[in-house]
Amino acid sequence: MNQDSQPKKKEEPQLTGIQKIRTLIEGFDDISHGGLPVGRTTLLSGTSGTGKTLVAVQFLYNGIVNFDEPGIFVTFEESPTDIIKNAYSFGWDLQSLIDDGKLFILDASPDPEGQDVVGNFDLSALIERIQYAIRKYKARRVSIDSVTAVFQQYDAASVVRREIFRLVARLKQVGATTIMTTERVEEYGPVARFGVEEFVSDNVVIVRNVLEGERRRRTIEILKLRGTTHMKGEYPFTITNQGVNIFPLGAMRLTQRSSNVRVSSGVKTLDEMCGGGFFKDSIILATGATGTGKTLLVSKFIQDACLRGDRAILFAYEESRAQLSRNAYSWGIDFEEMEQKGLLKILCTYPESAGLEDHLQIIKSEIAEFKPSRIAIDSLSALARGVSNNAFRQFVIGVTGFAKQEEITGFFTNTTDQFMGSNSITDSHISTITDTILMLQYVEIRGEMSRAINVFKMRGSWHDKAIREYTISEDGPEIKDSFRNFEGIISGSPTRVTVSEKTELSRIVKGVQEKIGEDGETLKGISQEGINPS
Repeated sequence: MNQDSQPKKKEEPQLTGIQKIRTLIEGFDDISHGGLPVGRTTLLSGTSGTGKTLVAVQFLYNGIVNFDEPGIFVTFEESPTDIIKNAYSFGWDLQSLIDDGKLFILDASPDPEGQDVVGNFDLSALIERIQYAIRKYKARRVSIDSVTAVFQQYDAASVVRREIFRLVARLKQVGATTIMTTERVEEYGPVARFGVEEFVSDNVVIVRNVLEGERRRRTIEILKLRGTTHMKGEYPFTITNQGVNIFPLGAMRLTQRSSNVRVSSGVKTLDEMCGGGFFKDSIILATGATGTGKTLLVSKFIQDACLRGDRAILFAYEESRAQLSRNAYSWGIDFEEMEQKGLLKILCTYPESAGLEDHLQIIKSEIAEFKPSRIAIDSLSALARGVSNNAFRQFVIGVTGFAKQEEITGFFTNTTDQFMGSNSITDSHISTITDTILMLQYVEIRGEMSRAINVFKMRGSWHDKAIREYTISEDGPEIKDSFRNFEGIISGSPTRVTVSEKTELSRIVKGVQEKIGEDGETLKGISQEGINPS
């Protein structure tokens, strides 16, 4: 049979998934699993002041600078001059990009004299201008800010929606990856004010700036990216001098390496209680009422790092630098000398001075710049004031996750409300995030106030279960023996337990047996002296 006469096999079409274009906006490519779908329009919706314009500009700027992909910015609201000026505050020189032919700002903003720049309302001319600019500059990215301004200029909302649909369809034809911003009335209301999402429903991203308690909290949520995967839910973000910074907490993987190396707490007895010290990359939480000695333990922890030549950072949210230094000096710890040697950095600020996302960004930036081996936060409870449990938990996850990623030992304090008695350490769910928990509390013994300390939890290691007496002197902390013959210490109502002489002798013999091990002759000698546990 002739080969030419054989039936040719049909070529099977190659199936290709949706490609994505990287935005390089900090954290966005993580929650979007790679960026925005190529050649599609993404609706970016949010109330006034949520950072929509900033995202639209940053998307173009990163594309030009990092991927050499020219961009077109269509403004229906601000003038090109204002956009360029605002971008300078983030270090973005848009004018130089315009001069180099990499960026084109198409001005469709309302004429201040009242004349309609856009037309009566027909976007045909504008669509042609955009298409011409895309071809001329070979643009791959387009930002349109904001279509809400168009609706506000014209009464015929149905006509405006039709024209925007035409615009989106044309952008899709030319293969431009587009961000289109629109305003919404409520943080958790309809996606867009004028129903624009119907025409760009392939991709919808929502930014929020919600007032929680006494502080604003910015979050971003990818509502949908049609045909591709993304992370669900809201993720906190902040605006820094480098633009939008998203914290993709859900993208964090529990893949950090665990070290068996121990680091000292700075208190010898506490190291013994923890089986030889803290693990190098662990997170330690000291929780207790005010005045129980949490800051002192933090100070010893910091001092130990500096004495070994390691760097440490102390983030203080309750006391000033002068107060911290004075208190530490009274215990024989010289913070000022450590700072002069470049081993210690102390950052003091009021928790209410910024949102939790801003505090998290500061912590990450300081760690990245100073590169410490240990960090301490005193205290977490101060940061929890006026915020929701969920926001606070996300903040703690962000800090602990970053510390573990950088293999840093973290020591945090938490002040409980109860002066005496059992302390709740699970109200904010931070106990499950930490590796070691030290519980400090006041107890009344024989009519006197005493402090108690115990290692409540320590992952991956043996630890002392005893509740020990904890005193503070001019030499610092001193951990003594356990409160023997007392029960109910944790509950705050200790009662003395009557111990018979026979039981006490049995305890002594048991302790002697543990020390001398299998030395049968010695045990025999002790038995002959008349000390017999039976």
